Amino acid sequence: MDFFSADPNQEMRQFNRKPFVTPIGYTVNILTSSEERKLNLRGRTIDISDVGVGIETDHPLAPGHTLFFDDESGLRTGVVRWCMKLDDSYRAGIVMTAKRKPREQYREERGQTLFVHEERERYHELLDRATEQFNRELEDLERRCSDPQEDSEDLFSLVSRSLTTVCEGCEEFERGVRYDKSVIKAAQMGFREKTNPILSKSYFINRARIWPQGCQGDYKTLEGIYKNTPMSEGIGYYLDQCALFSALAIGVRERIIMLRELLKEELLIRENPKVLDIACGSCREVFELAADIEKSGAHFTCIDLDSEALTYSLNRMSYADPSAGEVEFLKYNAIRMFDHELNIEEFGMQDIIYSVGFFDYLPDDFLVKLLHALYQLLNPGGKLIMSFKDASLYKAQFYHWIVDWDGFLQRNKADFGRLLSLAGIPETALTDRRVESDVIIFYTATK
Repeated sequence: MDFFSADPNQEMRQFNRKPFVTPIGYTVNILTSSEERKLNLRGRTIDISDVGVGIETDHPLAPGHTLFFDDESGLRTGVVRWCMKLDDSYRAGIVMTAKRKPREQYREERGQTLFVHEERERYHELLDRATEQFNRELEDLERRCSDPQEDSEDLFSLVSRSLTTVCEGCEEFERGVRYDKSVIKAAQMGFREKTNPILSKSYFINRARIWPQGCQGDYKTLEGIYKNTPMSEGIGYYLDQCALFSALAIGVRERIIMLRELLKEELLIRENPKVLDIACGSCREVFELAADIEKSGAHFTCIDLDSEALTYSLNRMSYADPSAGEVEFLKYNAIRMFDHELNIEEFGMQDIIYSVGFFDYLPDDFLVKLLHALYQLLNPGGKLIMSFKDASLYKAQFYHWIVDWDGFLQRNKADFGRLLSLAGIPETALTDRRVESDVIIFYTATK
C-alpha cells in the first residue's frame, strides 16, 4: 500500500482523536530533481489527538515531509506519517514534533509579540531623534569652533554635555528593548554610521571605532591615553578631550601609576627576582622602572602577540638610563598559558607575574583556568598582580556606542571574587587596592 492508497477505514493512530475543524496555512519544502522548492499551502484540520493532527489538503504529501504551520492554527511543526488520496483532495496524518498550544495561548503570545514589537519601534524612533539632535548640536558647535571669540572651556562643556545626553538616550534604548543583544548590536552599528561624519574628526574616537592595529586596546591607543593630549583640531579637539576625560581613560592612566608602584614595592624587597609581564603592550612601566630593575637584578620577560608592540618596547628600553638589567621581549600567545607543564617548560617558575587589562577580555571559563595556571607558576612567596575594570563604577554606553570598544567584559567585584575563588586562589592570599577614581581594582595574590 503506497501513501496515496491507504485504506480510509483503517485506524492510523494509537491515540484517541477529537474533532477539530479549522482552516490552516502551512509551508512544506519539496525536493525536485534540480532544486528544493518552498510551497505555501492551505487546507483544514479534521481531527486532533495528544500527539498529532489529521488534515485535508489539495496537495499530495509524502511521509517524512515536515510541515510548518502558521501561528493562527495553534499548531507548530509536524512530520507527515501517512497520506491518502480522496476524490478531489488528500488526507494526511501528522505527528507533531513541537508541542501544540491552545489557540487562546497563541493569540495571547501573538499579542505580546506585537506589543513588544510596537514598544521596540517606539524606542527606535526615540533613538533616531536623539541621534539627529546630537548631530545637529555637534555641527553647530563645529561652526562655533572657528570663532576665536568662543571660550574653549565653554565649548568643551557643551560637547561633553551633548555626549552625555546621547549616551543617556542609548542607555534608555537598551532598557526599552529589554537588553536584547542582537537588537542593541544592530542599533549600535546604525548609530555609529549616522554619527561618523562628525565623530570621525576625533583622532581617539575614530581610532577606537576602526582599530587600525586589528585588535581592541592596542598599545598605540593606550599610549595615546597615557600621554593625555588631544590629537585633533576643531570639533575633533574637544571630542578628543572628552574621550581622554572618560571614566576608563582616567582609570587607565591611574592604573599604570599604581602598577608601577606595586612593582617597585616588590623590586625593593627582592634580589634577582624573575618577573613575567603578560600581554605587555608598550611596557611603559618597565621603562619607568629601569633603574629599579637594574638595582634589584631582576629578569623581566615581557610577552605579547603584537610584534609591533614588542619592537616599540624594545626601542624604548634602548633609551633607558641606566639600562635595565635584563629585559627580554618575546612574541608569545598568552592564551596558551592555561597548561602548567607547558608554562614551566617555556618560562620556569616566577617570583612576580602581572598583567593589566588583558584579563578583562577573557571569558569566565578560560580566565579561571589561566589564573589557576599562573598562580601555580609562582615560587613560594611569589605574587600574581592583576587588574580588572569594575563595571559598577562606569557607564558602558560611551564605549559601546560612541566608540566600538566592547571587547572587555562587564564584571563587578562580586564577579572578580567568584572567579578568583574558582581559580583556586585562597581568599586569605588576596589583597586588593583601587585606583584613585575607584573604576579599576588591583588584586595581588601571594603564593
